[in-house]
Amino acid sequence: MVPFSFGGHSLLALPQGAVFWPARRAMLVADLHFEKASWFARGGQMLPPYDSIATLADLTALAAASGAQEVWCLGDSFHDVDGCDRLPVRARDMLLALTAGTRWTWITGNHDPHMIDRCGGAVADEAVVDGLVLRHEARPAETRCELSGHYHPKLRVRVRGKQVARRCFVATDTKLILPAFGALAGGLDIDHPEIVRAVGRRAEALIPVADRMLRFPIAAQGVGSARAG
Repeated sequence: MVPFSFGGHSLLALPQGAVFWPARRAMLVADLHFEKASWFARGGQMLPPYDSIATLADLTALAAASGAQEVWCLGDSFHDVDGCDRLPVRARDMLLALTAGTRWTWITGNHDPHMIDRCGGAVADEAVVDGLVLRHEARPAETRCELSGHYHPKLRVRVRGKQVARRCFVATDTKLILPAFGALAGGLDIDHPEIVRAVGRRAEALIPVADRMLRFPIAAQGVGSARAG
């Protein structure tokens, strides 16, 4: 976990793509996309059907290691509105254990806009928690400090002559976009026009590594140097 400050709050960035809020003992994740593989399978594209279990295993381990008492899921938790019904028994049991053991809130997203409480937890379109706005998709005109998901940001860099893509956070003084946490979630490059539209070119890509935060200016389009902070 790498400490950083956002909106006057001390937060921790996790390499797995989550944020931990120590003052609330809260874990924040975005874009879990449960049952994405089974959604594709219904259309004839067969993928290994273990994405929900893999995502839940990672989330369970993080919740246990951090002692999280709250979990906020920032939208697109299910790949579609019927995803909860398709969860395998093992995945459903894992999810129900998490929602029963924490104060769990599902923020709705564009993939699950009409989600109802079928797997535990509370459901909200968005929330304001201790002055921070929690929603699925960043609003360019929002002036309050805002945490969101939706864009699945990733950074491409060259390492020893090879291009490497890695999920990352995108941050400005008032916006923090979380990477997708789901095992099968793809991503958009940090300089994609939709991300730039949401946050502007003065944003940075953040990658927590060991005990430091690597920062890449979006204006540099993900190339070259980073600075640690």
